[in-house]
Amino acid sequence: MSVVTIDARRSPLGSVNAVAKLAAALVIGVVLLLSIDPVSAGVSLLLTLLVLPFARLSARDLWARLWPIGASALIACLATTLYGRQSGTTYLEWGLLRVSDGSLSLAIAILLRVLAIAVPSVVLFATTDPTDLADALAQILRLPARFVLGALAGLRLVGLLVDDWRELGMARRARGVADSGRLRRLAGQTFALFVLAIRRGTKLATAMEARGFGAPVRRTWARPSRLRPRDGVVVVLATAIAGAAMTAAVAAGTWTFVLAL
Repeated sequence: MSVVTIDARRSPLGSVNAVAKLAAALVIGVVLLLSIDPVSAGVSLLLTLLVLPFARLSARDLWARLWPIGASALIACLATTLYGRQSGTTYLEWGLLRVSDGSLSLAIAILLRVLAIAVPSVVLFATTDPTDLADALAQILRLPARFVLGALAGLRLVGLLVDDWRELGMARRARGVADSGRLRRLAGQTFALFVLAIRRGTKLATAMEARGFGAPVRRTWARPSRLRPRDGVVVVLATAIAGAAMTAAVAAGTWTFVLAL
């Protein structure tokens, strides 16, 4: 069972090599991590949204993946507004809570920064099949096959864990176990899922070893992973977005190296 619910073939990004997507996400993320300012993050987010329609992802798919990140960004924005750097005019002061020009500007910068880093990463990897990612990591980046295939097998089982949790809940309710006390029911069901996951992992490891996944020989791959010109286009586009964001921040005079804060 795959944890990727989006059909990668319906998106132009689905045919892009996973290593190129990883490089593109890293380029944008590293540049945005160098400075906390609203201009660079805002420009990067705007340019990402402009090219987002080419990914051909539905609004429902994007919302299902981005709403937790958006909620986290809003929480970080609120916390920074109340407890962030104090400078300029103070609008509210109550105990430890202080809202000022400095905290508001920093909160906006953090909100835009989180979204600017998360949106391209989510879009790129939402169209990536886990098997394609594992093939690219092992064949192009030369990561250890044992580690890559083990991680792939674990990722494939995430969907099964969700189904197991649902079935455990229905079975316990049918038997009248922990009908009262949510915390006790949660603890018991979590422990049962933990035991079930260990048993399934042990069986899977034994099966993989029996099929030669851990053999100390050079392994072959059913699907070769190669870099093509379109992969370079994605990396160049990400580099252009990151460069435009940095240039706009420097020109506006808002670029502040994070270590100088």
